[in-house]
Amino acid sequence: MIDYKKLLNDEQYKVVTEADGPCLVLAGAGSGKTRTLVFRVAYLTEMGVSPENILLVTFTNKAAREMLNRVEKLLGFKPENLWGGTFHHIGNLILRRYANLLGYERNFNILDEQDSESLIKHSMAEIGLNVKGQNFPKAGVVRSIISFARNTNQEVAEVCQTTYDYPDFVSAKMGEISFVYDKKKKAANVMDFDDLLVNWLRLLQTNQTVKEKYAEQFEYILVDEYQDTNHIQAEIIRELASFHNNVLVVGDDSQSIYSFRAADVKNILNFPKLFRPSKVYKIETNYRSTPQILNLANEIIANNIDQFEKKLVARREGSILPSLIPARDAHAEAAAVARRIMELYREGKNYNECAVLYRATYQAADLQLALSKLNVPYVVRGGLRYFEQAHVKDVIAYLKVLANFQDEIAWKRVLNLYEGIGEKKATLIWQRIQKFSALSELINSKIELTGQAAESWDKILHTFRSLLAMPRNQKGFMAEVIEQVLTFGYEDYLKNAYENYRDRLDDLGQLINFVAFYNDLDKLLSDVMLSENFAGEHEHDSRAVVLSTIHQAKGLEWPVVFIIGLRDGYFPHHKSLEKPAELEEERRLFYVAVTRAKDELNMLFPVRSFSYKFGELYSKPSMFIRELDETKYAVQQYQPFSDDFDDEDKVIRVD
Repeated sequence: MIDYKKLLNDEQYKVVTEADGPCLVLAGAGSGKTRTLVFRVAYLTEMGVSPENILLVTFTNKAAREMLNRVEKLLGFKPENLWGGTFHHIGNLILRRYANLLGYERNFNILDEQDSESLIKHSMAEIGLNVKGQNFPKAGVVRSIISFARNTNQEVAEVCQTTYDYPDFVSAKMGEISFVYDKKKKAANVMDFDDLLVNWLRLLQTNQTVKEKYAEQFEYILVDEYQDTNHIQAEIIRELASFHNNVLVVGDDSQSIYSFRAADVKNILNFPKLFRPSKVYKIETNYRSTPQILNLANEIIANNIDQFEKKLVARREGSILPSLIPARDAHAEAAAVARRIMELYREGKNYNECAVLYRATYQAADLQLALSKLNVPYVVRGGLRYFEQAHVKDVIAYLKVLANFQDEIAWKRVLNLYEGIGEKKATLIWQRIQKFSALSELINSKIELTGQAAESWDKILHTFRSLLAMPRNQKGFMAEVIEQVLTFGYEDYLKNAYENYRDRLDDLGQLINFVAFYNDLDKLLSDVMLSENFAGEHEHDSRAVVLSTIHQAKGLEWPVVFIIGLRDGYFPHHKSLEKPAELEEERRLFYVAVTRAKDELNMLFPVRSFSYKFGELYSKPSMFIRELDETKYAVQQYQPFSDDFDDEDKVIRVD
């Protein structure tokens, strides 16, 4: 038998041995949440519960594999027939048995995102929608809108208007597309990933026999990361728990940060009301961070109203307060981070023990350039580097054409942004462009094209005429170029091409401010390429500094963490200030960032920023900093560095 008392702390032990009935386990950051779940499954098995009567639901396949492997290792044998996996995995298993009750065949196929978009295109064509002519969102955006509506239990038209801000015409058509899309899926005997949840819930709600079978079979239900569940997932758990009422959910409302993916923090906040009589356990012992870091984290989250009160308690010792570091501007902020990383490296730290976290991708642009110039390897977690993102590369392509008329790659990238110009047409146009010697000569000439390609070519020429008319070789020129590109159609292109177009517009807004510091186009493009090429060398380097958005960093930890961009109006985002629920999620995001740090936490903000539209602006530290007791952190010396480095600053790696 496993010695649970010896292997668990008191908080974990109570959950593992006492959590019958509806139980909410509030597991703080770094408190051993996974360990508690694994031991609970092992305990139930040792108490004689058949594995087939246990359901363990996770959010990722990786988490499911890890938990099931740890259960097997702990028990010393594999518990056969244990139901474990993601919501989608379990839903698929059940629908394979009962899909016929919903009008499908049991051998249905599952659509990936690309297949789903293809079927949505066919649905749009069936209702006679002229996407290009009517300036309608692309199939990928339509898929995202339909998916978000289903997972939040809202009407598609409502989501289209309130969440995505599309006009009435688009909203009215969206419901029609969704209806045809569903009809086509059933006719083809296919389901998309959302259907695995939607149809599973529908099966439980419409077929009493099936519901009773699984509600009786799953004597114990355990759910990981409950704060990340959406409406459908929470309803599925309620249906399955309706017989035995033995449902144990583990999560942390303070780490609910995925509302943009349809996660609903109310699921965990309302658990005690929905499942009665509930027991609430708190696991507050933290094994990750120093007391100083946890004291800061506890005070951050205490400012939220809608939450379960809890207080992380450190099992470690520490002596260093978190640092608040004001910097002159974003360039100086990047330089301060880079120099501290170099200091740590020279003191014996590995680069991969350092992570730089930020709210939005564009905040890492200056840092990526700074690290590249200093020869410090870095990897970007869970996404592309700033200058490698499609929308940034699109806009930079216009600048490349202005700098070098003979740049075939840049020309074709620009051409492919326009309707009626595919790869073949772009190649044809490029062959004709090559006959000219300069852009000024091209824009006053004529290339014979027909149809939509001709209209698009006229738009391209109009754009470049405007760009060439601008005064060159002065600060602000490149910023003006990007603004003109956005005005002449690229902003509309973004809105119809990407479901997260607002974030991409924010990226480009910051790109405008970034390039405004340059008065030499060649130097700008050289710096951009330096960043791209240097980072590519270290893409899979496990010894590199980690750069990550906070959303991507959840669940991870590093000895040293830097949080950048903690200035007013940016973190929290200014749009959240008038929406209490969004502001509280922003504060939870800050809490998640802070609790990633084990030994050292550095929080940075630029005092001065430059806006191409408004000139120099001065910022206070984030309101999340200002609402804290000043004894919880130490203010470091003002950082006036520029982003220029001498050769002696560069790090020579010795592997």
